[in-house]
Amino acid sequence: MTMKRRFHITLPLICFLTPVLLWLVLLIVLPHVDLLRMSLRAEDDYGNAIWSFSNYMAFFQEPIYWLTFVRTAVYSIMVTVMTFIVAMPVAFYITKVVAPRFQGFLMMLLLMPFWVSELVRVYGWMILLRESGVINHFLTRMGILNQPIEMLYNDVTMVMGLVYTSMLFMAVPLVSVLESLDDSLIEAACDLGANMGTIFFRIVIPHAMPGIVSGSIVVFMLTLGNYLTPNMIGGKNALWFTEQIYNQFIASFNWNQGSAFGFLLLVLSSLVIWAGLKLTRQKLSRVVQ
Repeated sequence: MTMKRRFHITLPLICFLTPVLLWLVLLIVLPHVDLLRMSLRAEDDYGNAIWSFSNYMAFFQEPIYWLTFVRTAVYSIMVTVMTFIVAMPVAFYITKVVAPRFQGFLMMLLLMPFWVSELVRVYGWMILLRESGVINHFLTRMGILNQPIEMLYNDVTMVMGLVYTSMLFMAVPLVSVLESLDDSLIEAACDLGANMGTIFFRIVIPHAMPGIVSGSIVVFMLTLGNYLTPNMIGGKNALWFTEQIYNQFIASFNWNQGSAFGFLLLVLSSLVIWAGLKLTRQKLSRVVQ
């Protein structure tokens, strides 16, 4: 005979859930509902408001819009992969190689650059890479370059900046999940003659998969919706879809069109995350733990 547990709504539970529900409803649900409502509003030939999909159709009719949309998605996936490639060795070294007494110090060094705002960190990259910056100064003084070169305002620099600004959000989940990896599994694999590649792909990667997927979701979403770094480092030639949204809202003051673009960006991120979960055979409930 099984006994059903009854769920009692108590005053402490109400006090705990009320701020969370208010946060979700007022700052997440309602803005997105309003975003969808505005994206479906348009004007007829007489200036009357009507319900229409014209704002979405304009996205597919103009090549500049959907090409920028695709470009943003491809570069966001590329940045996510590169961030994992950079962050994985760092996380493995902190958790499995360095002595335990130094792990806290290395984690602090990893976190320190992110104690300042993204704007300050992007300006730091600009100071290093601009034509009159630090790197060009030393390269010309050492005779490697005859004259300074412009390293900013291109796709390579933009990707570097996006990887740098997103690395913490990949490294922290990886460090967290690798800490639970039993060292005896790696030692046993070494005793049985497994090489480093086998250990990495057969033991480390499967164990770290929840952290990899969790970090990838966060990095992808942050990169996809990033406006500051592509605008400041990428320059005018590095088109990013968030700039199109900004132009619709601020420059053109076309809030209906901007809402449609924003909702399309939300749909894109959701579809890519869903596809990533299916490909890695991970469940969202496990990843977000």
